[in-house]
Amino acid sequence: MKFLSVKSVIIRNSVRNIIMESKFIINGEKPLSGSIKVKGAKNAALKVFPLALMTDEPIEVVNVPDIEDCHRAQEMLAALGHSVKKLGIDKMQIQRQNRTCLNLSAELVNKFRASIMFVGPLLATCGEVYFPHPGGCVIGAGTRPIDMFLDGFDKMGAKLEVLENKYRLTAKKLKGANIFFPKITVTGTESLMTTACLAQGETILENCAMEPEISALAGLLNRMGAKIEGAGTPTIKIAGVKKLNGGEYQIIPDRIETGTFAILAAASNSGAIVIEDCEPKHLGSLWALFDKIGVNYELDKSSVKILPTDKILATDVTTHEYPGFATDLQSPFTVLMTQAEGVSLIHETIYDRRLLFADLLTQMGANIIMADPHRVVVNGPAKLYGRKLISPDLRAGMALVIAALIAKGKTEIGNIYQIERGYEKLAERLKNIGADIEKI
Repeated sequence: MKFLSVKSVIIRNSVRNIIMESKFIINGEKPLSGSIKVKGAKNAALKVFPLALMTDEPIEVVNVPDIEDCHRAQEMLAALGHSVKKLGIDKMQIQRQNRTCLNLSAELVNKFRASIMFVGPLLATCGEVYFPHPGGCVIGAGTRPIDMFLDGFDKMGAKLEVLENKYRLTAKKLKGANIFFPKITVTGTESLMTTACLAQGETILENCAMEPEISALAGLLNRMGAKIEGAGTPTIKIAGVKKLNGGEYQIIPDRIETGTFAILAAASNSGAIVIEDCEPKHLGSLWALFDKIGVNYELDKSSVKILPTDKILATDVTTHEYPGFATDLQSPFTVLMTQAEGVSLIHETIYDRRLLFADLLTQMGANIIMADPHRVVVNGPAKLYGRKLISPDLRAGMALVIAALIAKGKTEIGNIYQIERGYEKLAERLKNIGADIEKI
């Protein structure tokens, strides 16, 4: 049983600069086939670690993905003085050791946006928290504000001070409130739902996000003694309780990873690829698009098989909150459209900067026209060629990996720390289905 200490955090920090210099070398046009397993959902796992701050009892977490964002969440708990014990390859135990409240580490907060999830639990249990603006992907720079979090905490009775380079929130006791989200926000829904569990009285959240990860988090909180109704619908009601207990959490399969591998298999179009240990029902919008463009696939209860097809047709796609087409799948799908017959319009409605990576695809030979910051026109099919590239963010970086796998020649992708924030042992897993990929 391994314990993640503050010393181990320092050691990890000292080697991270080396890790961030790593790169993928990919030789494309290799036939891909076989099976690949889906890991635990990044966006579910990251929301569990802050729950340790809300109970004196341990929480056991199973199916934890071995990814950089989860490492940062574990380091955050250790830096706050709490216990993170590894119980196995993908299992760990987290537990609060005390109620001493420290500033959230600026270095760690700047590494992953889900660090905002630690704010509510600290505010609810300690009455005070200092934190800088959360970081993560560069697509969030200037476009992913935290005003809905701060407004929600304000309605629950917290006082906000904006200090130099950080925020300070204080509250003697949080109180239930009626909160309407002016814009659908996944992490905002999860943060205020979690925080409200220890507030006095009832909290009603409206215009909530409906992602499967939210329902999974609410299920865990209810097993820990919370009283949450309506998770997975636009309206969530939370009756505050005095304390929460420990629990065990089996992290659901990563639907974004499932969809990404399915798109990779369709773009490669060279052999049958089976995606295992997944939840196909979480990706209805992608399967509807596959039906439309002619991708040959078979769904089972916990697996998807993608088979070669004669031709893939172009189609327009617009990103939308769940259950619509996920913004996190837009970048890989854009790569797929470079191989489709015809013209497609990709409309990104969630993040303004997410389409900027299309310029990297044009460097590889794609025929893409940037209509405006929200839309690109893709003309296909196009022959892609290997290039030397830098990963701009998590999902665009994975899209570049897909492009490199189907491109002619060698591609070098730098800044793969961004990719490994969300995909466990990617090179090793892709090798198992025939990819010629090395991490150096």
